[in-house]
Amino acid sequence: MASDPFKLDPALTSTFNIIAPNDAHDDGSGLHAHPKVVVVGGGTGASLSIRTLLSLGMEVAAVVSMADDGGSTGIIRKEAHVSPPGDVRKCLGAMAADQNDPFTHAFRYRFEFARNHTLGNLMLSALEHETGSFPEAVRICEKILKARGHVYPSTLDNVTLSAMDVNGKMLVGQALASHSEHPLQRVWLVANEGCHPYDEALQAIREADAIVLGPGSLFTSVIPNLLVPGLLDAIRESKGKTIFPCNVSDADGETHGFSARDHVEALLAHGMRGLLDYAVIHSATSLKPLSVVQKQLDSLPPDAIRPVRASIEDVSWIQNQGIRVYVRNLSNAEQPMWHNPYAWRQTLQEILSQCLSRPM
Repeated sequence: MASDPFKLDPALTSTFNIIAPNDAHDDGSGLHAHPKVVVVGGGTGASLSIRTLLSLGMEVAAVVSMADDGGSTGIIRKEAHVSPPGDVRKCLGAMAADQNDPFTHAFRYRFEFARNHTLGNLMLSALEHETGSFPEAVRICEKILKARGHVYPSTLDNVTLSAMDVNGKMLVGQALASHSEHPLQRVWLVANEGCHPYDEALQAIREADAIVLGPGSLFTSVIPNLLVPGLLDAIRESKGKTIFPCNVSDADGETHGFSARDHVEALLAHGMRGLLDYAVIHSATSLKPLSVVQKQLDSLPPDAIRPVRASIEDVSWIQNQGIRVYVRNLSNAEQPMWHNPYAWRQTLQEILSQCLSRPM
């Protein structure tokens, strides 16, 4: 039997769709009306946070990296000379009012017979060409999807992500960096005509009651936003608390072998020192000493999906940086590399109830 030439993007159909928009309710937690929360990142991880926050009744915005250069986005970017649409498309799809609407489904269609492009990518690029403005293209798609929030590119400049791995090897391009043979140590943006922040993205961050960094690929989805001049200053000027959900699995080449501490250290090294308030760490059991945790990890089969290491020593170090740590079982049986959406929702609700509660 021939395969279906019209496929829904698999990264966007199983995990964050579990949490429905009508899950939002007043649970008496003390949250003030419609807190503003900004998700900083890109891709499937940011989409999960968007759906989760919408289900909690938050007013949501997303600030998205413009460094993507892989797959359909990379082809469009190279051949049409437009802004990278892929991560923006995913966030728009997460904000769509009706996840079962035919157009919302079609927006995610990926066409194998057409170089694996998605309809959403092509629409955003065509609208950017037609209007002469990528933000206007995003706004039009927000209206069509009846988006329950706004998506902002972190910059409108043509930027390239460069990286250096732990062995000193240089990698140019987000796609190459994300599939690095060895874990990354540092990333930076290169722009021939300079890199300037998108003002509406800065404004959304300044006005936020909370800022969620991901989840997602640390060096190629989350950190690239922080490298745009002005983004860290906007976080510093915001009254909102910053929340970092650490990855649950050790799957990405860019962070292969990273512990929870390593993830946090990378954020601090890229400008977040003194700006990170909460870290959410996955552990399926109670915390154990490093020697015990490492022995358990070493005993796993070579082809097993390995959880990110979280030991008593890792968490203690993070707490000593002035960061409040929430250790929770965030494992997802259906998608072991991603956060369990219900567990992530419960944890976010705990944190937001604490940092957004009404004054007594």
